Amino acid sequence: MEVILQNLTKRFPNRDRKKREDVIAVKNFTLEIPDGKLIGLLGPSGCGKSTALNLISGLIKPTYGKIFFGENDVTDLPPENRGIGLVFQNYALYPHLTVKQNILFPLQNLKGKDRPSKSEMLEKAMEAAKLVQIDELMDRKPGELSGGQQQRVAIARALVKRPGVLLLDEPLSNLDARLRLQTREEIRRIQKETNITTIFVTHDQEEAMSISDLIVVMKDGIVQQTGKPQEVYDNPDNLFVARFLGTPPINVFEGHIRDQRLYIGDDAVLDVKGLSDRSVYVGIRPEGFLLQENGPLRCEPGGVEVMGRDISIVSRNKASLNPAIRSIIGADSHIDTSGPIIKFALVPRKVFLFDHETEERLETGL
Repeated sequence: MEVILQNLTKRFPNRDRKKREDVIAVKNFTLEIPDGKLIGLLGPSGCGKSTALNLISGLIKPTYGKIFFGENDVTDLPPENRGIGLVFQNYALYPHLTVKQNILFPLQNLKGKDRPSKSEMLEKAMEAAKLVQIDELMDRKPGELSGGQQQRVAIARALVKRPGVLLLDEPLSNLDARLRLQTREEIRRIQKETNITTIFVTHDQEEAMSISDLIVVMKDGIVQQTGKPQEVYDNPDNLFVARFLGTPPINVFEGHIRDQRLYIGDDAVLDVKGLSDRSVYVGIRPEGFLLQENGPLRCEPGGVEVMGRDISIVSRNKASLNPAIRSIIGADSHIDTSGPIIKFALVPRKVFLFDHETEERLETGL
């Protein structure tokens, strides 16, 4: 099912009576979600991603804008008539019902010609349970299950009606790190097997980038950038997107361009042809540093963090906006941090320049 959002906007009355203007939770959200794709809605808390999901689901109505499922305008349809499956952060399972009864519940609420026979219900419930690999737990109650198993029950319950669109609102937030990794892989497997158009809301950029066909990065209710995860990581449109994506985070410096050369502090680190003299923010990905004896960027060494296959050099620079600079290099590299200065060359394609006023990315040809 293709999902099309046109200028979707949601305003809420301001709770501060001294302020008359409304709070805009989502502003002019326009997006085409291809049929059968998994889309990650990504951003910090309060950016509007869950509000956008609730608008798509019909739990709240937009102030203005349109929502289409395929060719059908569903903007004013109630949630139960949209053909969606919805999975919440807190699972929302009925504790007094068994796994089987929880999965059957949406089917039992159907009426008229849409209501399947009892045998058909049981067949569909078992299919959904097998898909999420909980078919051996059907007689247990939620309190007897682990967090990951409860989440699978919630997903099975959402899938049992065979929805055209599956909506997942922070579905992994209550799981520990290892279980989150396992469950997100399961969500991707299920989505590929069912080919259901899926919208996955998360504040965790690693989650979104690892399983999404496309990611939508939001800030203050406004879409900042949309694209394939690797493309957005490699080509951020602005400083916010560059900072939000990546672990460890991007290193940001105060810089300036003079005579078509990029300076960080007093160090001329790269040639940047075609740009006029100006102040800029310089973003350098952790993997964009090359340990080099005669490198142009000088930093004060602060230590070494061993991460298995990689090593992270921790250093400082007066022009850095980060408390510490983290530079990732291969584990087989020889590192000497005993001196007062450590020098780096830079990988040009891992260096991004942003306008000092607008924070929009500058085209440099690096």
